[in-house]
Amino acid sequence: MGASLTRDEAATRAEQIRVEDYRVTVDLSGAQDPANTTFGSEVTVRFTAEEGAETFIDFIHDSVTAVELNGEVLDVDDVVDGSRIRLPELEEANELRVLGRALYSRSGEGLHRYVDPQDGEVYVYTQYEPADCRRVFAVFEQPDLKAGFTFTVITPPEWLAASNGEELVSNPTRDCDVPGAVSHEFAPTQRISSYITTILAGPYTAVRDEWRGTDPHGAAVTIPLALYCRRALAEHMDAEELFTLTKQGLDFFPELFGFAYPWGKYEQAFVPEYNLGAMENPGMVTFTEDYLFPSGATRAQLAGRANTLMHEMSHMWFGDLVTMRWWDDLWLKESFAEFMGAYACVHATQYTDAWVTFALARKEWAYRQDQLRTTHPIVADIVDLDAARQNFDGITYAKGASVLKQLVAFVGEDAFMDACRAYFRRFAFGNTTLDDFLAVLDEACEHDVRAWADLWLRTTGVPVLTVAAGDDAAPASLTQSATPPRPHVLTVGAYARTERADGSGPVRNVERIEVRVPAEDGPVALPGLTGGAESGAVLLANDTDLTYCLAHPDPDSLSGLLELVAEIEDPLARAVAHSQLWAAVRDGRLCPREYVLMVAQRCTGETHAAILTTVLDHARQALGRFVPVSRRTTVRRALLDALGQSMLAAQPGSDAQLILARAFAREAARDGKYALPIQQWLGGEHTVPGLELTPQLRWTMLTAVTATGHSTVSELEAEHAQDPTRDGHLGYLEAVAAMRSDSSKQRAWERIVSGELSNDELSATVEGFQLAAPTVLRRYEEDYFAQLSSWWDTHSMEIATRMVRGLYPRAVEADAASSSPGTDAQQNRVVRATREWLESHEDAPAALRRVVTELLDDAQRAVTLQIMCLSR
Repeated sequence: MGASLTRDEAATRAEQIRVEDYRVTVDLSGAQDPANTTFGSEVTVRFTAEEGAETFIDFIHDSVTAVELNGEVLDVDDVVDGSRIRLPELEEANELRVLGRALYSRSGEGLHRYVDPQDGEVYVYTQYEPADCRRVFAVFEQPDLKAGFTFTVITPPEWLAASNGEELVSNPTRDCDVPGAVSHEFAPTQRISSYITTILAGPYTAVRDEWRGTDPHGAAVTIPLALYCRRALAEHMDAEELFTLTKQGLDFFPELFGFAYPWGKYEQAFVPEYNLGAMENPGMVTFTEDYLFPSGATRAQLAGRANTLMHEMSHMWFGDLVTMRWWDDLWLKESFAEFMGAYACVHATQYTDAWVTFALARKEWAYRQDQLRTTHPIVADIVDLDAARQNFDGITYAKGASVLKQLVAFVGEDAFMDACRAYFRRFAFGNTTLDDFLAVLDEACEHDVRAWADLWLRTTGVPVLTVAAGDDAAPASLTQSATPPRPHVLTVGAYARTERADGSGPVRNVERIEVRVPAEDGPVALPGLTGGAESGAVLLANDTDLTYCLAHPDPDSLSGLLELVAEIEDPLARAVAHSQLWAAVRDGRLCPREYVLMVAQRCTGETHAAILTTVLDHARQALGRFVPVSRRTTVRRALLDALGQSMLAAQPGSDAQLILARAFAREAARDGKYALPIQQWLGGEHTVPGLELTPQLRWTMLTAVTATGHSTVSELEAEHAQDPTRDGHLGYLEAVAAMRSDSSKQRAWERIVSGELSNDELSATVEGFQLAAPTVLRRYEEDYFAQLSSWWDTHSMEIATRMVRGLYPRAVEADAASSSPGTDAQQNRVVRATREWLESHEDAPAALRRVVTELLDDAQRAVTLQIMCLSR
């Protein structure tokens, strides 16, 4: 990777120059030949500057053959320094031409080239955020140097190409690497940041439509629509559903924001080996092709895709139209888009329960991140691009969106949306900071939003709200623990069973009050609420999920939630209750073993797909990380038996049946007792009515029996021959790496560290490798810590991060440290080795140290919870 641009350098460069436009030509005519590792890149950029100033342009390249500034040919050896090209003695008006060759990527960064294992076709696409545009052409790579971009993409003759702008013309060309190529020329963009420019090329299938409507002023508008995917996936691209969602978004957002969609066409491409869920390139959004479902999808998966689609569409305003000046204010686009994705789903689509998934799944990401020592304020201190890469995290996305949801409750929905409309009118096509948004919000409401921002956006940590049940002498109360205390607007509800004559009945809200918690210490009375053992009701703080907090139920309510959570009728309140139980596990207030058994006994009959998926994921995490190794077999079998029985009892063909089957197959990889029934399913000896053994489910099952020593390489190869798809290829890699023999693990390790695997191939192989007994995995711990720095230095950040996180020792066992339940987590072998690495590598790159520090925090928590569980 090239030099990491600092915030100070970016500020200096922004003061020196203003970019007018870029004309970019990328020659992909040789992309079909795997021997061609590079492609031609030519850019001409016009910009103004302080006369006599000197600056630089960014280009991570294979070679630079020409640099011409204002008609003068510069000495390449003199001006090219790594990923920077020095530009001396600038004039007031400048024209720069850079000619060179850039590298195809297999890491998902820059211009990624993918070879379809099913038909051998080659597909390419770009992904830049935050600063990988410079891997494709020379560019002033920072968000506040916006410009117009005009792209020309040269491809093999049978390929299509797409970019941000409309394709104007395509003609044969001789000016290319491989004869017979076609040149695709695209319309210039409006002024945008470089990281949201994009190129797509290959034999993609395209489906087209259009949206017709009116802009906020009543004028008729037609927006061309398109969907792209690999040919092999074309039959699985549910275009009708995707176009319906797209049109619903285009109906909704321009009216909500009072600003017409500004980018002409709206295209969406589903691409392979994508590192993100999606990217908001104006005019052509890119998505992971995991959002196409050849093996079927639950409603939770479809709702997740709809949420991402709306998230990206909201970026057309938050992020693309108005862009943060520097990555400190990344929240100005990602927090807003995370909030708006759920908000739009609720108000504009069939997925009206989006806040349920947000409360239980997305916020858990924030809570975990905010409890690490590497946490940071929502408005972060981003000193350079490496730091920016690390901050696409649970704080920026989920905590930021949670805090925005609280802001809406604090100032009112109308005032918040009025501020958004004013923000777009005032700063369209420009760059902003936090102060700019606060200025329009200040005008739209009567609350002290700057004090609110200081307490919520510039602080770290999760506020804890503890509920105490009342009695005849005193009402129930709520107490905040946070440094500093923060203002909250939330609801607290009482939940009790509404019994029928036979004693059964759902658990419903019987009382609820809205509470405004001031930014100060001290209990807040909850008049009128009763709870506790005598009342039979449990108190559930934040039951409508308005604020961001860890809510600690009183002891009676915590016990009550364990008994009643699965029967709470309202899905949002049920999700909040599940979230509070999971937080109690992670914080050591609820035994992990007790939690897993609760899920096994009471929750496998859950009917809400998103809740069932997340709760089962939590149970498997608690089992694999927090339950002591010596007690896992018994608890795991209780969970697996419950999953199997519930799967058989579920409605045939239902979401619940599929979710339970997937969880069963994944967990069975840890226990060979279940290999025989899985083999019988795979062989067709037994069937589960309504459960289709799709290729994805078959590979999960094959991996399970392989990991427990009940499959052979020849069986895996035979299955692979029957399934040559991308999913089949990745499933095969994971299953082979899961084989139990020492030689198989060694081969998997060697492939992982060799650098020969693409991003997704690497992750699949790592997952299979980690399916092994602790005694096997311990053999690699010394190599892991010895090679960390080398991996970081010799791979791109994406690949290095996958290696460092994926290969971190997972055999973190309290039992192995000592048989004494009181053993300190610091004495655990893995914890100690991680801490020693950090102490001896204080000069390691900050981004690497952050990753390792987070892994250490997770390991310490795991050991601490195991020790607690052993003591009970």
